[in-house]
Amino acid sequence: MASGLNRDLGLPEVVAISIGAMVGSGIFILPALAYEIAGSTVVLAYILAGLLVIPAALSKSEMATAMPEDGGSYVYIERGMGPLLGTVAGIGTWFSLSFKGALALVGGVPYLLYMLDRSLSSGVVTGLALGIAALLILLNLIGSDVTGRFQVGIVAIMLVAMVWFVAGSGLAIESERLSGSLDPGSTGLLAATGAVFVSYAGVTKIASVAEEIENPSRNIPLGMLVSLGFTTLLYVLLVVVLIGVTPGDVLTATDAPVAVAAEQTLGTIGVVAVVVAALLALVSTANAGVLSASRYPFAMARDNLVPTSLEELHPRFNTPMRAILLTGAVIMVLIAFVPILQIAKLASAFQVLVFILVNLAVVGFREGAVEGYDPDYVSPLYPWVQVAGIVGGLVVLTTMGTIPFVGAIVITAGAMAWYYVYARKRIDREGAARAGVRENVSERATDRTRELFESDQEYDVLVAITETTSPEAKRDMLRMATDMGRLRSTTVSVVEFVDVPCRVFAGDHADVCTDDVPDWFPNGATDTPTWFPDDQPVERPVRASGGVTVADAEPEATTGSRIEYREVDSEDHNRAIVDFATYGDYDLVIAERDQAEFHKRLFGSDTDWLLENAPCDVMLVDDDGFDGADEIAVVANQGPYDPLKLLFADAVAEETGAELNLLQAIPADAPDSQRETVERYHEELISTLTVPTRSTVIETDDEIDGLTRFVGDADLLVTGIDRTGLGARLLGRPGNRLIDSVDTTAVMVQTHDGRRRGPLERLLMDHLFG
Repeated sequence: MASGLNRDLGLPEVVAISIGAMVGSGIFILPALAYEIAGSTVVLAYILAGLLVIPAALSKSEMATAMPEDGGSYVYIERGMGPLLGTVAGIGTWFSLSFKGALALVGGVPYLLYMLDRSLSSGVVTGLALGIAALLILLNLIGSDVTGRFQVGIVAIMLVAMVWFVAGSGLAIESERLSGSLDPGSTGLLAATGAVFVSYAGVTKIASVAEEIENPSRNIPLGMLVSLGFTTLLYVLLVVVLIGVTPGDVLTATDAPVAVAAEQTLGTIGVVAVVVAALLALVSTANAGVLSASRYPFAMARDNLVPTSLEELHPRFNTPMRAILLTGAVIMVLIAFVPILQIAKLASAFQVLVFILVNLAVVGFREGAVEGYDPDYVSPLYPWVQVAGIVGGLVVLTTMGTIPFVGAIVITAGAMAWYYVYARKRIDREGAARAGVRENVSERATDRTRELFESDQEYDVLVAITETTSPEAKRDMLRMATDMGRLRSTTVSVVEFVDVPCRVFAGDHADVCTDDVPDWFPNGATDTPTWFPDDQPVERPVRASGGVTVADAEPEATTGSRIEYREVDSEDHNRAIVDFATYGDYDLVIAERDQAEFHKRLFGSDTDWLLENAPCDVMLVDDDGFDGADEIAVVANQGPYDPLKLLFADAVAEETGAELNLLQAIPADAPDSQRETVERYHEELISTLTVPTRSTVIETDDEIDGLTRFVGDADLLVTGIDRTGLGARLLGRPGNRLIDSVDTTAVMVQTHDGRRRGPLERLLMDHLFG
């Protein structure tokens, strides 16, 4: 999207902005705090922190050359991980940069007091900080070219002073004070690394103004790497000098450690130079903060995640006027009213989270095979660099304490609330990672379906009936079970469980043993029951094994069904069904959907218990008369189709001559990529099925209502079980609300593997396909 922003920033400005964003509190404030944590090992902590930033810098460089747009981390995370995480990254980083900008201005006060008047009132100091903030806001309104030249100037002066400080103080270093400075076994190393990590956060800030950088494919990665390498070297040299010339107790007792060190080695003129450099460094940090932070609401406004008025450009200077004013107002409020140091530490924790998301975003773009993602610069050693960045970021987070975690959670929760309340209804896109994961999940589901269709392993089915099962339902359940033989060699055991309370069993379970066949277990099939269909022959079992009567012959290579029938007396037919299926090693139990009364809904119905304890797949039949079918509707629930649904529907359709209709509902505002993925998935399934099949993808805000309109003409509905346990007890029978909305025979499928899905997996499937 063309924005009208001018490309005025060359490589010197890019390097200056990046260095200016880093060299501030990282050298003038944090060394003394980190020294108190780890002693002289703070030198190694700065080196380690610089190394941990490299993956994020490389990842961000790659994405910046593919998408040279203002917004930096927000843009990349939003495109790669989706609008939700993009909103979190955008709002969180905007706040974080604003906090750090305010901290930089307030952090310069101790140096100002050190040189002028240490008794200066806090009100005067705050007023001065507010005045500098107002000047920086004005500079940013005038234009990024002015801002860039100003940044180059102050960074050059600051670096000259710092080089003089290092060179002039180097001969005064006392080597014994540096003992253990490179000791990786120091107990405070990781904690100190976490404390100084934020010193390098500014290295990626130049990506926030990528749309205003000349030749971004060259200047962005080169500018990041040059500024990171130079700043790391500068940090290490400065910290070495700082520790080497200043007694430890003095270093930890001052708020202006560099000024204290300069006074000992360079005298008054050295103090003046360092104080000027410190003030310039902290002002440059604040300036870079205003510049980069203001581009986050600007970029988010273009994507409709925040009000579009924040996208408005100044008619003369072509700068994002409203975004700059809003950012400046936040910084000034923080200076005036908030204990900024503590809040900045919380914001730093979120910066680490953003770095983790940046590395994840690269993975999302590459694995999602995003059309149009063609970076000029490619991060080397993918994905190991990104994995190192993610792991390193998590390690740093664990060392930052509880309070930063809580702050990051609060910012994340607030950003997510904003997304769901304001932004979600205004967008119709998704991230590359979500699209890629959905594509991968669909491909794996297709592979599992093919494997199930191509398998020649015998599939044993237990049709569990009771005295309350109607003859019509018994016949329909048997027909469905034997239809499986069209595609798989199937042994169908029709077992009628007869409850005989307190007469046969002493315990709760049927006594199915593995050594001797109990007396109650019939050794042969009874006479064919009157409700058996005339075209279904009954095979007489010839021997008993492990308490389960089986046919003597090995499964045949050809498809077909063998039927066995028996009656089993039990005290509790549900427990007997589970025991029978367990000891008989059945692959599938077909049972009737329980017509539970209200008291059973509250305390658990028979079907509830069966679904929760069955050792295999389960099909529940809601019989409305099934004499054949012209159309069978197969509905996906919470993700892709269970292969068993498709196998069963295909087998019944082949027997009855019916056509299958694959039905899948997606939100009315679903992105085009979601519909395209579902359509491709259906095409792959259709090529696997053996009967005529069509695909119907329904875009609707009311899933049940939308599906009901398309299921109404079907003769058989095959779906999943989306309500069990307490939800079923309070809202109705275990099963699917769709079934309660249509008048047709329905079969609900619960696979044994699907039952073991955890809540996180179910939420993921809803997020990907719902």
